[in-house]
Amino acid sequence: MTLLKRKSIEAVASRRPARGNRESRQSGHGFDDESRMTPRFAPVTFSEMDGVRYLHFGTEWVQGAMRLRKPDAIELEYAQQMMAWLLFQSPSAEGFHVAQLGLGAAALTKFCHRYFGKAKVTAVELNPAVIIAGRSMFGLREDDARLTVREQDAWDFVMDGANTASIDALQVDLYDATARGPVLDTTAFYNACRRVLKAPGVMTINLFGDHESFPKNIVRICDAFDNRVLVFPEVHDGNIIAMAFNGPRIDVSWDTIEARAAVVEATTKLPAKDWVKKLREANARQEGRLVI
Repeated sequence: MTLLKRKSIEAVASRRPARGNRESRQSGHGFDDESRMTPRFAPVTFSEMDGVRYLHFGTEWVQGAMRLRKPDAIELEYAQQMMAWLLFQSPSAEGFHVAQLGLGAAALTKFCHRYFGKAKVTAVELNPAVIIAGRSMFGLREDDARLTVREQDAWDFVMDGANTASIDALQVDLYDATARGPVLDTTAFYNACRRVLKAPGVMTINLFGDHESFPKNIVRICDAFDNRVLVFPEVHDGNIIAMAFNGPRIDVSWDTIEARAAVVEATTKLPAKDWVKKLREANARQEGRLVI
């Protein structure tokens, strides 16, 4: 079987009518809790090939991956790019908080927990079977003083006032089993994502460049973040990572960012120097100096 390395996270296709009407819910014309559909999930399945274990939701679509000899490493390139907020934020700062919406195979959550010893790490996942799989098949540790895995709807997490301005780095990867675009993709959702960020704060998000969902998501993210958005070139089968910024304006030379990338690469083994090259090439009017 050829594995299709495209990411999708939350297997909640049956719940889409309830989750898709967030805009009307914001405006006071939505539904109450009793009318929300009970989520039903596709089966969580696994495969292994060439020393890599893959997570699936009963299809060939890959929901996450782990190299068995390097269980805490981030295997897939697009998932590595989700860590590009490291070019702008230091997880060694006191009280630093990373949040992951959509657990998948827990690669990002495990990485942050292992390498950022002072950071608080929170993962939000709706499907309880995905959490169980993360711990039984992908080496996700039990909760501790720094790690919290919450069985919760990502929408409810970002809408909870207790989470306002609490997150330094927000990583968003929310797809259903059909991989037809993000499960949560409204302007209201992206506004809420911005509200949970500190200032400064950075959101990274996985999008599909070869799907009709991509342009509308870029527009909505730009609307929510005042056009302070950078994108990576496409990788794998359409994955495009975007970064959105909250807080003070950034005006910095690429030499400074490259110096930061060298430190990130030396300490984490992530391809941070390549991130800088790709960001510089992919974002118009940012070739000489990053101003955003």
